[in-house]
Amino acid sequence: MTTRAACRTRSLLIALALALSAVAAAQQTGPPPEPSTTLAPPASTAAPQPVSPPAPAAAAASIPQGPVTQHRERGNLIFDGIPPADPALAARLARYQQSRGATFLDWLADGSLLVSTRFGDTEQVHRVSMPLGMREQLTFYSDPIEWARGAKSGRGFAFLKDHAGDDNAQVYYQAGVGEARQLTHGSFIHGSVVWAHDGKRVAFYGNDRDSLSYDVYIADVTTAAAPQLLVGGRDDTWYPLDWSPDDSKLLVWRYLSSSESYLYLADAATGALTPLEQKPVKAGIRMAKFDPLGRGVYVVTDEDSEFAQLKHKDLITHESRLVSPDVSWDVEDFDVSADGRYIAYVLNEDGRSRLAVLDHEGRRTLTPAGLPEGRIGNPRFDRTGNRLAMTVDSPTSPRDVWVYELEKESVSRWTQSEAGPIDPATLVAPELVRYPTWDRAGGHERRLSAYVYRPTHASGPVPVAIDIHGGPEAQYRPEWDPFVQFLVNELGYAVVAPNVRGSSGYGKSFLALDNGVLREDAVRDIGSLLVWVGVQSGFDRDHVVVMGGSYGGYMSLAALVTYGDRLRGGIDLAGISNFVTFLRNTSGYRRDWRRTEYGDERDPNMRAFLERISPLSNAVHIRKPLLVAAGQNDPRVPLSESEQLVWRVRSSGGEVWYLVAKDEGHGFLKKANRDEYLLTAASFLQKMAH
Repeated sequence: MTTRAACRTRSLLIALALALSAVAAAQQTGPPPEPSTTLAPPASTAAPQPVSPPAPAAAAASIPQGPVTQHRERGNLIFDGIPPADPALAARLARYQQSRGATFLDWLADGSLLVSTRFGDTEQVHRVSMPLGMREQLTFYSDPIEWARGAKSGRGFAFLKDHAGDDNAQVYYQAGVGEARQLTHGSFIHGSVVWAHDGKRVAFYGNDRDSLSYDVYIADVTTAAAPQLLVGGRDDTWYPLDWSPDDSKLLVWRYLSSSESYLYLADAATGALTPLEQKPVKAGIRMAKFDPLGRGVYVVTDEDSEFAQLKHKDLITHESRLVSPDVSWDVEDFDVSADGRYIAYVLNEDGRSRLAVLDHEGRRTLTPAGLPEGRIGNPRFDRTGNRLAMTVDSPTSPRDVWVYELEKESVSRWTQSEAGPIDPATLVAPELVRYPTWDRAGGHERRLSAYVYRPTHASGPVPVAIDIHGGPEAQYRPEWDPFVQFLVNELGYAVVAPNVRGSSGYGKSFLALDNGVLREDAVRDIGSLLVWVGVQSGFDRDHVVVMGGSYGGYMSLAALVTYGDRLRGGIDLAGISNFVTFLRNTSGYRRDWRRTEYGDERDPNMRAFLERISPLSNAVHIRKPLLVAAGQNDPRVPLSESEQLVWRVRSSGGEVWYLVAKDEGHGFLKKANRDEYLLTAASFLQKMAH
């Protein structure tokens, strides 16, 4: 290392150490520090308390313009303060916007597959009957269909569809090709549809009763009768998971939080509940289903472990045995063949998937060869138990449907999705790195993981985009993302995607490290990442941006408040700007669940804390350019979260590009809208790189 580089490294580390020492001292002797630990002004000059911005119905048109004068509407999109895009940039990006993928949904009883893919503007349900066979489109809607389940017999299937992103998904039944019949109605949310073995009944959850609680309903798809309430309770959250082999019982899941759930057996006729275990313990549960004999239940749980493991619980002897290996990674999905011979499970190893198939008869573990290195989703056996289908994608290949044939021990590709007019040789795979953060764990320096995409032909230090995942109880996973490839190959960015504390996949203790009053600790992890970025010789530390969606949007805003002097700008897609107004305005059925993570704003002390750390209360410190994008129909992070932030930043003289989609909810799912959002983001990032 050169003397100059060494000095720069030492200065950065000393600055961070001083800031973090102040943080630690404040935590030990008084209230939590301000979010801008090194940049906040004295209390006498802090930002004023939030004021009411225009009502959401007013949309972006009513936001005061200040120095911003550009405002236009095109179709369902509102562009406010956004300059017209460079046609040359649009043409370069268009090459990366033509890719599509195929997602495995379920097997049909005849041995064909249900997949979700896009031929037009939105993803719809298709049928594929053989490897690389024709995709027969079965649904035709303007709204995307990304979830469906096939009946145990016949060609029928059930699917979920909302309207313009409002999250109020309704349950539909379709008997093969033709018109679907809507089973549920109203402005209510539904999901977790599971078929009975008779192929006639489906169970699902819905909040129809009081708009808040998730109750379990049963519907007979062969009649026009309304769904019948089976299991419910005041302010409870119940999910149906599986039918017993004789269809007499339902396995239902009472969800309280990511760290506390309980399983029950519900009589399918009366709804009478029996706890799965005589002495249930508090634990996080991911998924569960009956074994083929109905004698026991397979469950993915973190009971007695830091990580989610696959266990079998015997309903007669009440014995519990471990099925998956005792390793420091989560089991994220599993399935069991119809005869019980095979059990397939997927391990999440630092964001990458590993598939294993246990063969009880052969007393061996099969590890399918030939699958792309990346992410595996929704592994499901067919009705015979001899074929296992799944979705597979990687950073260098779009998602596709693959099938593992157990008897042949071979894999075959059932769909071939297009990456678009991009040279596959130019696609970049990320590098997994670990960087030191500001605190210690178990007496040792705590290190966090991040995936880094680097331009392959850079002639000097490159700009950096820090991509922060949402959730917060989620994880960055290396998967197909053509926009990341565009940033790396066309704009010359290095993209760094961290998994800060509070991310899933690293144990339940790590998951809880940002809960409640610990929220700012995750923001400090971004500060540590900025120090790491600053000492990388291939990175331009003067051109670093942050970007993220939902909770990642909040993190981007908080980073701009706290570390604005080290950042060039930021992108906030549907992010939380004020935790108090977010908890007040998010859909009622989500409110208590989010309070478990962020804190209960009804408590005066917690309310004061949430107000203080919210980006809206500190918007005066956002002095770098900002792109804000949101869907007008978002029920999770309402549009008002974006509007009040844009109002406040502009009122303080800040530069904000603001994009609103009238026909979207939480995120941009329709291709035309998504393309425009990505073009706007590309234009913003191109400006930030110079």
